[in-house]
Amino acid sequence: MADIEQVLGDLNKDSFVSLLTNIIGESRYVQNNPPELIPEEDRVVTHVLNSLLPYSTTTGGGPLIVNHVSYFPKRGNLIVEYPGTEQGKILSFVGMHMDVVTANPSDWEFDPFSLSIDGEKLRGRGTTDCLGHVALVTELMKKLGETKLELKSTVVAVFIASEENSSITGVGVDALVKDGLLNKLKGGPLFWIDTADKQPCIGTGGMIPWKLHFTGKLFHSGLPHKAINPLELGMEALKEIQSRFYRDFPPHEEEQVYGFATPSTMKPTQWSYPEGGINQIPAECTISGDVRLTPFYSVIDAMKKLQEYVDEINENIEKLDTRGPVSKYVLPEENLRGRCLSCFVTLDLPCFWDLIIFVLKNYFFVCYSH
Repeated sequence: MADIEQVLGDLNKDSFVSLLTNIIGESRYVQNNPPELIPEEDRVVTHVLNSLLPYSTTTGGGPLIVNHVSYFPKRGNLIVEYPGTEQGKILSFVGMHMDVVTANPSDWEFDPFSLSIDGEKLRGRGTTDCLGHVALVTELMKKLGETKLELKSTVVAVFIASEENSSITGVGVDALVKDGLLNKLKGGPLFWIDTADKQPCIGTGGMIPWKLHFTGKLFHSGLPHKAINPLELGMEALKEIQSRFYRDFPPHEEEQVYGFATPSTMKPTQWSYPEGGINQIPAECTISGDVRLTPFYSVIDAMKKLQEYVDEINENIEKLDTRGPVSKYVLPEENLRGRCLSCFVTLDLPCFWDLIIFVLKNYFFVCYSH
């Protein structure tokens, strides 16, 4: 290890800050909140390629093997490989994502879309989640390409698109897995480089985005007995679903072993309904959210259970708690019943989840933030 450290030396601070300045300068254009904001991750890819191509087989300047993989225009992923000397030995850094969550400049004390330095602090949207990680791993791969250090293990860096939002699938790591481009990473430890915290994180929860669409009967709010209020239906149904979820997926004893900050959770994050007057009970509404499932439970089992909850609520909707003397979810005289339609979205990653479980059981599955 001392020899490796001696050959590699320290990463170049000025080079890192210069690269991060360029990348943070793209943060406005890689905000991920469809349909309003669809990121163009290739803006970040361009800066990473500018750093790495001079040391790549593409230009003949070095050993790095660079593969720019795109499934949507302007939304590329980047797989960078530094070949080792022993067949099958591999170490990978995965998950450095090139999109960010949204930022409203009026809520910030400084410009979030440009890098600024305050003493020892680097400030800007994405410095810790996750553009700073992109710059850091880029500098690492660049250093390997420069020094041509002889390693037994192949080192792979996978920079991904579309991590912050899953409403558009087939863009990032899900598509890479589906195409088998990450299969060989199972041969060695995998470090998932994506945490906004300041210390190593062993293990993380997967996400199942969900939507629950509730339909009732529109009517004037002065005559609520003639309506089926989908807002009330949604609140009561979600309460029932959450209660059942936490009974079926309680905190797992292994979560303490691996230091998970929270157990599996299922909660709402968004609510939408048609425009209308405040004196009008709407005909429908949609509640959206996510399940964060620790790796000790099956994603498939969780999805099946969630669907069971919804099906049983629909079958017994008249038994659901109501709110007030005229609140109801069934109008027998009109043969109308309120209803919940569900949509559960995974990233189609059963093989990727197996990969993570494999790594978690046999190595350390770690995220670094600095």
